[in-house]
Amino acid sequence: MLGAYIIDAGLLVGLGIALMAGFISFISPCVLPIVPAYLAYVSGMTFAELKDEHRRRDAIVASSFFVLGLSTVFVLLGIAASAVGILFLSYQKLIGQIAGCVILVFGLHFLGVLRLPFLEREYRPGSNLRGNGAFGAYLLGLAFAFGWVPCIGPVLGAILALAAQEDSMAWGALLLFAYAAGLGIPFLICGAFIGWSMKWMGRIKPHFPILEKVIGLFLVAMGVLLLSGRFSDIAYWILELAPWMAAVG
Repeated sequence: MLGAYIIDAGLLVGLGIALMAGFISFISPCVLPIVPAYLAYVSGMTFAELKDEHRRRDAIVASSFFVLGLSTVFVLLGIAASAVGILFLSYQKLIGQIAGCVILVFGLHFLGVLRLPFLEREYRPGSNLRGNGAFGAYLLGLAFAFGWVPCIGPVLGAILALAAQEDSMAWGALLLFAYAAGLGIPFLICGAFIGWSMKWMGRIKPHFPILEKVIGLFLVAMGVLLLSGRFSDIAYWILELAPWMAAVG
């Protein structure tokens, strides 16, 4: 019974980490500054129109389909990562260690210990990516997920590594759905309150160097846990702090 409880707690911890990772990706220095541009492209509106309360509903609908598009790709990636983990079940520990090493290196990049040039590039939408209704916004979501900003790749990779550790494709899909929620819900909030969100983004911009360090620490911690195979220890620690979680599931 205790083993089942620990598995449940571990999955809950994984979902929480995936949700937090999505939000970290959203506030990263190469995603947050281009959110207003994406809102404009997705909705097919100008910034002035986005601030018009009468057009807000259109912006929210377009943003919702955009988030649905990127969520579709992320969930499929989660299923694929879990399928690979199941296929190479006997090598799962080795796969986790390799992923841990790669994620650790990415973390050191964001901490400034070493620099990886290919992570310095930013993906920005081209002028031909303007949305055209709900379906157009959905396609833009798919395009964003397939050509994501390079700096969210390491964070996304950490969650995909967790998905590869799961013995169920459904749980892998759920982990990536949580990641998509962490990235997508703030995007929806910005679409609903564009005036407020642009002011908020302006206040955060001076703190981007600190945010990079936060991303780096997150990746280093994930890398060390995967490399050492100690991720499951978090479940034990959570159960000690919150025994009520043993009743989940």
